[in-house]
Amino acid sequence: MASITKLRFITKQNPQNIRTLHPLHPRHFSSILNPDSTTPLSSKEKSRAALSLLKSEKNPERIIEICRAASLTPDTHLDRVAFSLAISKLKELNYYEGIRNFIDELFKTRPDLVTEKFVANAIVYYGQAGLLNNALQLFDKMPQLGLRQNARALNALLFSCMLAKNYDEVKRVYLDFPGKYGVKANVDTYNTVIKAFCESGSASSCYSVTAEMVRKKCKPNATTFGVMIAGFYKEEKFDDVGRVLEMMKKHDVSVGLGTYNIRIQSLCKLKRTVEAKALLDGMQSRGMKPNSVTYSHLIHGYCREGKLNEAKELFKKMNSYGFKPESDCYFTLVHYLCKSGDFEAALEICKKSMEKDWFPNFSTMKLLVEGLANSSKVDEAKELIESMKNKFPKKADVWSEVEEKLPK
Repeated sequence: MASITKLRFITKQNPQNIRTLHPLHPRHFSSILNPDSTTPLSSKEKSRAALSLLKSEKNPERIIEICRAASLTPDTHLDRVAFSLAISKLKELNYYEGIRNFIDELFKTRPDLVTEKFVANAIVYYGQAGLLNNALQLFDKMPQLGLRQNARALNALLFSCMLAKNYDEVKRVYLDFPGKYGVKANVDTYNTVIKAFCESGSASSCYSVTAEMVRKKCKPNATTFGVMIAGFYKEEKFDDVGRVLEMMKKHDVSVGLGTYNIRIQSLCKLKRTVEAKALLDGMQSRGMKPNSVTYSHLIHGYCREGKLNEAKELFKKMNSYGFKPESDCYFTLVHYLCKSGDFEAALEICKKSMEKDWFPNFSTMKLLVEGLANSSKVDEAKELIESMKNKFPKKADVWSEVEEKLPK
């Protein structure tokens, strides 16, 4: 205890010594990230190593040690992904006190992180963990940290409430905090509130938010209306979708490809692919070209409705038109083709996916392997297993067990 007290005194007197004196400084944990090498890792290599380790780690203390070792910051996308993954895993393990202590430790031992950007990220992490009171407390004490309570922090707090699925708190923060803390809301503030209303099944409340935007001379944008459209489709309020499209014209916001993609995706989620395809045809007749996202939404929709011939045909057209499907498009097709018993087509698409280094998840691959083996294609099944072992050596034993159970 005396050594800790001494450490606190030293770091208080000379903050620049924190990184070298703190007992949990990354150099003490470097072996976690590169146990087989003494060569120092670059920041990017540390982040990649941390992300890889976090995916399989189940020990909460070790999860925190991995984050410490990588010296994660909010400045890179990779680091933010790793942070977010760590918070999600700690939440799954119900290690809430560990989340609180870890974030608090960062503020005390990493003066380089005491910035508006990191505070905004920390507020979001608290919401992701369901620790909304901590998010509110952090926002409240920003002046004590020498930081301004600005729109970025306010938007992070609103998003934090949304992640915690506390929509009443979203409304309270939206209505009370700008006046209470002297923060001017911006378009992202209003868009976050609109998204929260739509998620909570209260899309009609968005009209009052857009009216407030107009009063405050904050121009709604395509995101504003796109979120509203998705919300009204979700509630199957189709007349309101038309009303929002009229609002877009009134506010001089063009109905572009992004809006059409939202509409097509929303219809597909409702299993109304016939209408979604009609919308695509209408869009093309007006001279507007679809993109890979457009086709992917329809393929997902067809799969969910069991229209696998249409899905396969559209996938072929998509490739022939020069569009490049994303990995989830391949994975969805492989999964649903396996479910329907069309293992030959599933294998063909799976191989194309693997050529791009995109491997479907274990359950889908197991379904495909077992389906092929039961369809007298044992050699193809074993070939896939070998590919999975090479790609994921840590799961080689699991795949060996699967292989042992295949028909001989």
